[in-house]
Amino acid sequence: MADATEDAASAPSTPATPGTPGAPLFGAFRTERNSNVRRGVSLLKNCRCFGNVEATWASEEGNMGPFACAMPSPPPVSLARKVGAEFVGTLILIFAGTATAIVNQKTQGTETLLGLAASTGLAVMIVILSTGHISGAHLNPSITIAFAALKHFPWKQVPMYIGAQVVASLCAAFALKGVFHPFMSGGVTVPSVSNGQAFAMEFIISFNLMFVVTAVATDTRAVGELAGIAVGATVMLNILIAGYFF
Repeated sequence: MADATEDAASAPSTPATPGTPGAPLFGAFRTERNSNVRRGVSLLKNCRCFGNVEATWASEEGNMGPFACAMPSPPPVSLARKVGAEFVGTLILIFAGTATAIVNQKTQGTETLLGLAASTGLAVMIVILSTGHISGAHLNPSITIAFAALKHFPWKQVPMYIGAQVVASLCAAFALKGVFHPFMSGGVTVPSVSNGQAFAMEFIISFNLMFVVTAVATDTRAVGELAGIAVGATVMLNILIAGYFF
């Protein structure tokens, strides 16, 4: 009995959070010896969702059926924090993307198209990873409206999100005007091809972006932690594709 007690006391602690929230923490747990049984009981005690493990242990050498251990959901985020995070994220994105274009024009193209694409893609990735868990990091009225249309976002919050995005864009524009004076063309993109070609290219890259965003953000089977990388890479790809046209 003393050996069993020592084994239970020295058992390693179980991680408090599973790899995927809501997924089974333990599928099946089979024991073959009394010491292993005690060790299993010790492990399960560390997971709060199992409760009284001893009362449900069928036998010392039996099987423990599959258990599901879902972690408690995080506390709700206030609407003010969501709107604030959306404002800050949009401000960073617009400032970084446009500033790179202004610097490229001021330095006679030293940034190159690759630098412009990388700057905007990195800005998107950083903002999503830093504010996505607070506001969802929409950063664009079209994303907000798309999420609401797919019933993944409440319509009553759409005006406040779009308002924060528009105000943040205006603040970034005025900040750019003051910091980079003279701001040259201000990073404005003007089509260098026909209107039909420009429309077709804008449609294609917009489709690419919206497809990736809705795919990684609305499908529960997608790895949410990689959404920032996927969306940022898509933005970078779009700029590399369409940079010649604008």
